[in-house]
Parts: sequence; C-alpha cells; structure tokens
Amino acid sequence: MLCGGRSSRMGQPKLTLPFGGEPMLVRVVQILSTTVNPVVVVAAPGQEVPSLPRDVRILRDEQEHLGPLAGMSVGLQALADEVDAAFVSSCDVPLLAPAFVAEMIRRLNGHELAVPKEGDFHHPLAAVYRTLLAERTRLLIRAQRLRPLFLIQESDSVEVSVEELRVVDPQLQSLRNLNRPEDYEAALRLAGLVE
Repeated sequence: MLCGGRSSRMGQPKLTLPFGGEPMLVRVVQILSTTVNPVVVVAAPGQEVPSLPRDVRILRDEQEHLGPLAGMSVGLQALADEVDAAFVSSCDVPLLAPAFVAEMIRRLNGHELAVPKEGDFHHPLAAVYRTLLAERTRLLIRAQRLRPLFLIQESDSVEVSVEELRVVDPQLQSLRNLNRPEDYEAALRLAGLVE
C-alpha cells in the first residue's frame, strides 16, 4: 500500500485522517489484511506513520516525490521472494471492499498485471501486479517514465471493465479515493460516520 504522497489537495496527511475512530491508513491496512498477506506499506522518507499491527512492514521510498510507480517498485521488490503477485492500493480508500480485492486477484490469471479500467482511465492503485515487474518499474523510473500507465502499456496487462466489478462492489466504492476535503466528508457520510 502506498501512502507517501503529498496530500496537497487534502491540505493534511491523508493517512492520519480519522475514519471510524482510527487513522485512515490503519483502516485500509485492516481491510487488506482480510484478503492478502503480507501487507507492506510504502511511505516517504521520514514520513510519520500511525502505529500498525506488528506483522505489517513499513518500507520507504528511495527518493521523495517520484510518484506512485516508485513506491510500487519498492513494494514489489520487497515482496519478490515471498509472493508471486501483489494488490497495490493507496491509503485513501477507506471504503475498499475485500471482495473487490479478491476479484482483481482472480482476474490476474496468467497475466503480468490486472487493472480496472473506466472508459479511457486506468485505476493503477486498485490493481494486481506480478512481483517480477519490480525490475521493469526500476527501468521505467531510470528512464524518467514515472507514470504507472507506462508499466501497464509495457506489460502483459488484462484490463477489467469497472462495470464487471460491480458484481462484487455495486457502487464501486473501492475506487473512491479521497483527494479533497469534500471527498473525505462524502466518504464519512457513506460509511454512516457522520450525518
């Protein structure tokens, strides 16, 4: 899971925003823990991270502000000797559904990655990646090709229509990431945490 972003549109670190009595990062870690193991969190160098369960590993970006592909690279490399594939998420999806994660893992089949697609837009932080892609991510970063889309384009990718994912997540809440204060307020209302 990636949490090293600047949270500039939110105006405060998203990983520590309260959501149901706990920091948002803790909530998303708990959701992921019901479906995947191990859980790895990739944070920025020096970034404060809320207290997490002992079995959750905290890794650090090698450089700040290179974006999600760099964080994915760190996570995939760390998991390469343990697992064949990893579900990659951001920390700002407190309505993530475990069934969504399981379905995306199922959709991977023999491909290198499985990514939800909505029209022309891919959701790279709600996707499953083979850990063998760690080397490809490093090469893209070295070439300053920092967008996850480049990895999707250069891999054996299966694109999963978000409409097909409504079977496991009817309102596609798993794709609702919180970038602005109004997104946060809306998610709290959807979760029944405020009126």
